Amino acid sequence: MLLELVVENYAVVERLRVRFHAGLNLLTGETGSGKSLVVDALALLLGGRASSEVIRAGADRARVSGLFEVASDAALRGVLEEAGLQLDGDELLIEREILPGGKSRAYVLNRPATVALLRQLAPYLGDIHGQHDQQRLFEPEAQREMLDAFGGHAALLDEVASLYERWRGVRDELAEVERAERERLRLADLWSFQRREIEAAAPAPGEDAALEAERRVLKNVVTLEEHATAAYEALYDAPNSALAQLRQVGRHLEELSRIDAAVEPLRETLRQAEVALQEAAHELRGYLGRLEADPVRLEQIEARLALLDRLKRKYGPTLEEVLAFLAKVRADLEAMESAEERRGRLEREREALEQAYREAAARLREGRRAAAARLERELEGELQELAMERTAFRVEIEPGEWTARGADRVSFLVSTNPGEPLRPLEKVASGGELSRIALALKTCLARSGRAATGGRTLVFDEVDSGVGGGAAETVGRRLKQLAATDQVLCVTHLPQIAAFADHHYHVAKRELGGRSVASIEELTGEARVRELGRMLSGRRLTEEALRHAERLIRLSRTEG
Repeated sequence: MLLELVVENYAVVERLRVRFHAGLNLLTGETGSGKSLVVDALALLLGGRASSEVIRAGADRARVSGLFEVASDAALRGVLEEAGLQLDGDELLIEREILPGGKSRAYVLNRPATVALLRQLAPYLGDIHGQHDQQRLFEPEAQREMLDAFGGHAALLDEVASLYERWRGVRDELAEVERAERERLRLADLWSFQRREIEAAAPAPGEDAALEAERRVLKNVVTLEEHATAAYEALYDAPNSALAQLRQVGRHLEELSRIDAAVEPLRETLRQAEVALQEAAHELRGYLGRLEADPVRLEQIEARLALLDRLKRKYGPTLEEVLAFLAKVRADLEAMESAEERRGRLEREREALEQAYREAAARLREGRRAAAARLERELEGELQELAMERTAFRVEIEPGEWTARGADRVSFLVSTNPGEPLRPLEKVASGGELSRIALALKTCLARSGRAATGGRTLVFDEVDSGVGGGAAETVGRRLKQLAATDQVLCVTHLPQIAAFADHHYHVAKRELGGRSVASIEELTGEARVRELGRMLSGRRLTEEALRHAERLIRLSRTEG
């Protein structure tokens, strides 16, 4: 709901500040006083097109700001949060500056914002009816939403949306499986060759290191024999070997121990050393026995190491990485075998969801057709009351692309004169006719008990164009009905409509300092009666007009 509107240096407005209220807010005034400027200024806050031509002469910019009460609208707060804005409380401040050259600046919650964000916020704040470039009513999506709201299709829409999201998820997953499968098929031959090559070689972890050690031994048998023989002789076999020397020491210690028992522990240590020397000599003799030149074995080792080196050059610098590569290739080939099964499962799931979506979408289409027939009858009845009795209204429902909102294209078609073909709403030339059609639609939605706009600001400009008499009273009553659930702002020049106002504003233009200046004032009591009297009688206010004005106000209170 719009709480306050401030307009500065906009056309004939120098500075204007007005507070609006819940219910029906009506603006009246002489022709050319600037009534529609309030509507135009509000349109800027909802993302309308800016033009430097509206900047008041002598000013460097025009400025419009609006304070909206948004209560606990979670969807609107979500839009703000996506833009990095946090709403503290229930009041939303939006500002717009128009600069020379047609450029403009927007601010939301005192922070710079884009006009695109204003347009995102607009559906949650209000609708302006009567200005062609502000008609959300023209959008097929909005028309479909109104038809669904009128028909009460919320549960069915939830079912269709759920099926669509599940179907789209499976479709995307299947596409990814097929893409991956094509890629794997392209590589399948290569993977198979790589697996066969590595498996044929059958490398073992650490095998190359062991073979390298064995090759070094076989290539140095003579040198190893020389050193091992010399070591064995020095340790055991030579006359002055270490073992012979040790035994001679033992004999000396034995003689010492007969005289001094204190050396007995040394004899025990010496005996242990003798055992160790004998064991070492035994190991050396065995080592010498195993040393043998084997050219055949050396050739085999060389060939095996060459094979392992080729594998490491192709699949990894180490055998461990070659074996890891083999494991991956095996997994990829196994995945190819299971992908077919997975693809089959996903295709069956997709087909089942497609069938379920078609059935749900068909039920939604039937519901829309039934709702369309009711809406056509009710809307044409409303339009008859609004002095558009020759208007034909049809809801066209055609098959469209699959979406989360069904598979239908919904279009509202209108013919305002007999013999003229039905045309889309945007082809209807008269702003007044568009406003009355919008009013009739809003009334039908409100009467259905399913109005989805509760709490927003609905603005009607030119709604009374071409209307008079009893039809004007009907327009007033319809506006009053809408104002029970939404804040309504309406510009009118008909007293029969103005009489229904909950809050009446008078817009005037006067000359000040040689320049025209527009002002706005909320009327109450006698001032309101006098304004209605002026609207009834013109420039010369008569007692009869005042009495008629009072009667209109009394009647609006009983009939509204």
